[in-house]
Amino acid sequence: MAYWLLKSEPFKYSWDQLVKDKKTHWDGVRNYLARNHLKTMKKGDKLFFYHSNEGLEIVGIAKVVKEYYQDPTTPEPAWVVVDIAPVKKLKKAVMLTQVKAEKDLQEMSLIKSMRLSVQPVRDEEWKKILIMAGEKAM
Repeated sequence: MAYWLLKSEPFKYSWDQLVKDKKTHWDGVRNYLARNHLKTMKKGDKLFFYHSNEGLEIVGIAKVVKEYYQDPTTPEPAWVVVDIAPVKKLKKAVMLTQVKAEKDLQEMSLIKSMRLSVQPVRDEEWKKILIMAGEKAM
């Protein structure tokens, strides 16, 4: 299983909306590296849901429930989506400032590739964020 981080501006699509919807396709990705990450995702992979621009915090855990397919919002075959579903809201949101202050997370894509909307998360980063959120390992 791999781990990921997906970014969304809460006014466009929030964690609360994902919980309400119970499932969504992750559309609108128009960066080739982010698209390639979507293509790499496997059913069951876990991901952090990050609120960008407002909040700047990791707020929840979701999972991939359907692997990549054509993005229904565009006829352009280059772009794909995956379906995700919520797993749980974090006990404590993890702020970007906390991530930046943590020496063990300095290589995390959230810091190194801040603009990328779909990012891989290494195992040790996943575990560290869970600890910071007051969660047990998943």
